[in-house]
Amino acid sequence: MLLNCDYKSNTNLLYHVLSSIPMRIKSQIRIVGIDDGSLQGTSILLVGVVFRGGFWIDGLLSCWIDRDGMDATDKIIHMMNTTKHEDVRVIMTDGITFAGFNTIDIQKIARETSLGIIPVMRRMPDFEHIHTALKNLPDHQQRWNCMQKAGPIHSTAVHGGRLYFQYAGLSREEAEKIISLTCMHSRIPEPVRVAHIIATGIIRGEASRTP
Repeated sequence: MLLNCDYKSNTNLLYHVLSSIPMRIKSQIRIVGIDDGSLQGTSILLVGVVFRGGFWIDGLLSCWIDRDGMDATDKIIHMMNTTKHEDVRVIMTDGITFAGFNTIDIQKIARETSLGIIPVMRRMPDFEHIHTALKNLPDHQQRWNCMQKAGPIHSTAVHGGRLYFQYAGLSREEAEKIISLTCMHSRIPEPVRVAHIIATGIIRGEASRTP
């Protein structure tokens, strides 16, 4: 296959080709779980924990993002594209907003990292409330567009309850398999749960066990 000289077109083509290839999900698939620290100050810590399945921690990534800013998407892309952990296959996040309403574009992240991404949520978001709150921020339409582009919210059974999720760069079936693999001790996948503990503990000096 010959690629043209347009970088954006080539990136989009590669994304569609790779996302159409079924992912081989092994028990030790490399996953980065991402969550933020406490909302203290204008710069918020974002932590990525590299996991093998839901069992072992292989590494730690971090960066700082603006509170209620617009830089989380690009910071995550840069973090993943520059990491030495080249065998990472999937990103899992605690929802699609960090540092208040610093909203991520999961389609762009999947496209520009060539990784699957699965935002997870313990409860169904109240989009009417969120939409109203976004109107108080600059670039509110861009933030809302990111939420719309993330697609419908699905749910799957975990530990006697339901976990809500979205996905990009992989199939719904693959996302559900990865969620099942990583929900070891609670309804929250281990990579996300541990990222929350580390990020919050660094900022507060102590952390709870669940986001």
